[in-house]
Amino acid sequence: MRLVLCYPLEEKHLQQIKAVAPQLEIVNAGYERVMTEILDADLFCGHDRFQTVPWDEVVRRGRLRWIQSSAAGMDHCLKPSVIASDIQVCSASGALADQVAEQTFALLFGSARALPVFFRAQQKREFIRKPTRDVHGATVGIVGFGGNGRRLAEVLAPLRVRLLATDVFPEDKPASVAELWSHERLPDLLSQSDYVILAAPLNDDTRGMINRRSLAMMKPGAFLINVARGAMVIEPDLVEALQSGHLAGAGIDVTHTEPLPESSPLWSQPNLIITPHVGGQSARRLDDMTNLLCANLRRYLNGEPLYNYISDKRLGFPHPSTRPPSSVLRGE
Repeated sequence: MRLVLCYPLEEKHLQQIKAVAPQLEIVNAGYERVMTEILDADLFCGHDRFQTVPWDEVVRRGRLRWIQSSAAGMDHCLKPSVIASDIQVCSASGALADQVAEQTFALLFGSARALPVFFRAQQKREFIRKPTRDVHGATVGIVGFGGNGRRLAEVLAPLRVRLLATDVFPEDKPASVAELWSHERLPDLLSQSDYVILAAPLNDDTRGMINRRSLAMMKPGAFLINVARGAMVIEPDLVEALQSGHLAGAGIDVTHTEPLPESSPLWSQPNLIITPHVGGQSARRLDDMTNLLCANLRRYLNGEPLYNYISDKRLGFPHPSTRPPSSVLRGE
């Protein structure tokens, strides 16, 4: 049986994987060789970051049996042919939740405290004052209550915010969350939230969900934070909402096209913070991802239920009941 890897692991991680499954042929393909090595893979762990994997050909060959994504977002591999196949798929949901929460806080507080204004003033050596906004006591809406969304709720709760959330699986509501609604209640969340945080997966239902119509549902003077996928937002509509003043500001770690083209009008919006998809960066990322892979690899080889198993590949995310405990990511 052949396991092909495509994430930037180190030698110690490779040895860790080999120790768990010495009977496997393990190929560290990297981004350079994944498009060819995956054609003869039985198992795959990685992230098709540069969209080079010929998924239709992989499915036609009929050899690949399991995909363990090294990313929480699954749009890199859940192509129509994979969705229709019997390939088992697991996400890395929650593996980078701490880091995504920190990035969200950077965008959230940077927007609320008007940091773009003060950064520009600093560059001009100007000492200016501008009214800022509070996060404490505000209403924060989290769109997508998976691993990242739930961690966001945990770290936001001490700020005495009113938390609202929507999800396809509106189950197991934490006490700190005032309302956990079905995704169909998105208009209610938008209309009540001072800050809206996008943490949902990209799929047919979420693509373009934040558009002129949904932005108009948001409270005047609200903020939008996107740490999910850029294609969830219609960017010209976001620019319009920022320029009109309907939104007070926004912070985005993701864009529809990455890298963001120099010609994009997003660059010139004074009330917008842009970071280059760095929410998942972490010194522990490779360790945590390898721990998750090893735990799931053991379970796969033993025929046990898998962590973060995506039973409905059209949705692109796992049922909450399959999330791994934090001890798994720590390798305990």
